[in-house]
Amino acid sequence: MKFGVADYGMNVWHGGLYSVEDRLESLRNIGFDGIERIEAISASDALERAVLYHKMGMDFATCRGPNVQSGLEWTCGLGKEYVWLTPGPLGRDTDMEAFLRRAREFTRVCARFGVKAALHNHMDQRIENQQELEMFLKECPDTCLLLDTGHFSAAGGNVVEIVEKYSDRIVAMHLKDVLLSDGRDENGRAKAWKFCELGAGNDGLNNAAVMQALVRKGFDGWVMIEHDHHVREPLVDLKTSLDYLRAAGIKK
Repeated sequence: MKFGVADYGMNVWHGGLYSVEDRLESLRNIGFDGIERIEAISASDALERAVLYHKMGMDFATCRGPNVQSGLEWTCGLGKEYVWLTPGPLGRDTDMEAFLRRAREFTRVCARFGVKAALHNHMDQRIENQQELEMFLKECPDTCLLLDTGHFSAAGGNVVEIVEKYSDRIVAMHLKDVLLSDGRDENGRAKAWKFCELGAGNDGLNNAAVMQALVRKGFDGWVMIEHDHHVREPLVDLKTSLDYLRAAGIKK
């Protein structure tokens, strides 16, 4: 198991990413193994960034290029396991049958490269809640899951139940906690929310129990801490979350 950071929230806090080397060094110093994905503009750029990561004793899980095909090819060439499932539009207004058809085709092509396609569940996107996720996993049996605990809990889902039922489909995890400010609607969906460090939420999400269930199932993939929007220095939040996992007995 590796502990990484999905660093979108760091970019929001700082206004961007100014030095990959500086970020890798700061995350390594507080105990992380890497950042989820390399962002590259060319094959040579992807290779140079991969060399930098490994030179610094850090790693990454996937690669994103300027288009879907390049990201898939570079992820394959760099020997990584999965890419995010991005089969066209992802919004709530996307026709479900079209989304499923495109997802199956995306997954089929990924398999030719020896790479897994991983659905990332997300609020306000086509696959948001538990009913939709379980239907998707049934209709797209070869697609894997990049399970986001915060988004799934905010949508009213039972994260531990999904882990117990579909651990063999989970290729990586995004962990975050949820702060509700206006309760939930009649379907259990959060009315207003923000994401926060592990252990600081108030919506009942127990990330320790989620990870303990995964470990019992034999999971040994990437665990990414993700804070979409920080309200203080990101390294403080990220170390707090890493310490939360260690206190729960979750180790590399």
